[in-house]
Amino acid sequence: MLAFAALAGLTVVVFTWMTEHALALFSEFENKFWWGPLLWTPAATAAIVWLTRRYAAGAAGSGIPQVMAALTPEVPKACVNLYVSLRLAFAKMVLATGGLLAGLSLGREGPSVQIAAGVLHHARRWLPRQSQVSEHGLLMAGGAAGIAAAFNTPLGGVMFAIEELSRKPEQRNSGLLLAAIVLAGLMAVSVYGNSTYFGVIRVENLSWALLLPGVLVAVCSGLAGGLFARLLQVSLAGLSGDGFSRFRQHSPVRFAALCGLAVAVLGVVSHGDTYGSGYTHTRDMLEGKGDASGLYVLLKFLATWITAWAGVPGGLFAPSLAIGGALGNDIAQLTAYANAPTLIALGMAGFLAAVTQAPLTAFIIVMEMVDGHALVLSLMGSALIASGVSRLISAPLYSSLAQLQIRRLPQT
Repeated sequence: MLAFAALAGLTVVVFTWMTEHALALFSEFENKFWWGPLLWTPAATAAIVWLTRRYAAGAAGSGIPQVMAALTPEVPKACVNLYVSLRLAFAKMVLATGGLLAGLSLGREGPSVQIAAGVLHHARRWLPRQSQVSEHGLLMAGGAAGIAAAFNTPLGGVMFAIEELSRKPEQRNSGLLLAAIVLAGLMAVSVYGNSTYFGVIRVENLSWALLLPGVLVAVCSGLAGGLFARLLQVSLAGLSGDGFSRFRQHSPVRFAALCGLAVAVLGVVSHGDTYGSGYTHTRDMLEGKGDASGLYVLLKFLATWITAWAGVPGGLFAPSLAIGGALGNDIAQLTAYANAPTLIALGMAGFLAAVTQAPLTAFIIVMEMVDGHALVLSLMGSALIASGVSRLISAPLYSSLAQLQIRRLPQT
């Protein structure tokens, strides 16, 4: 059991290495040939969607809805492999890496959940039949370990398992959960070091001056995140009945190529800022580097939505953090607030909480990613307000997408 927990962490480490090198290769290509993505991105997107639909349909999308679907009681044990398995984990690694090699706006954190859950779930066949370790516990532990190893946020992994995967703490799984998170986290730390994802935020002179811009960031993040979640649910379910949805249903590969072209155009317009996960752009904002465009929030929002709509394997966490951080930065400039990194962090927590409607997970992840312990109450307040505003606009995103996954069950 411990060996598989460590293996899950190492697998996420390998996946991280793959995605970083893929994005670096794309960036090098895009810097040399700014027009290159207009040809490469549509072709690569179409190829990824074709491979996904033909060989690994369960690898499409984030990966979190698949794990949630596998945990639902209505899914028979014999059908769990439709959502989580070693085969899907390997396919997810290759296809999501291909998405970043294509320059699409996606993250690796959601896929890490499905990958680690697939590795840990495989351990069940090697355990004795009388073992008290259940498939449910393995899936939860694997999903939590994936978040912990991807972000180096062990507390965020615990809260993610409770708030998103199970919706309630289960005492019998707590030991397994913590063991998987600790071992997976140690694997990541041993390779990449014990550094925070976005460095350290220096908080200076927190005062009542933060109240107005902070509330503005939370409300705007909630509105934008709720709209984003609603758009994803409607477009992925094909509920709108518009021409694009019909085209996606009848010609998914050609639709994916069209989406890839749209992402490439957005990348050209933003001078390359909207390609990839958005990590570099967010880190530069936190460090006060780079020239932040006032259109970045809109362009990254569209690029991430279109990428998800295309049907490629890829996550939403990192792009959501990039969008929220840029929104906080814009409001800092609008209100002339002196300490922009504080509002950037609040925007990251707020937008992620609004998209996932998991405020505790969002604020803990951001707190650990930026080593922002001085901002605990502010991050918590931003996440709760944004999540509350989002609920007025949209149903919970991952729960809705998990229901779409359950529709894939064989009809009896």
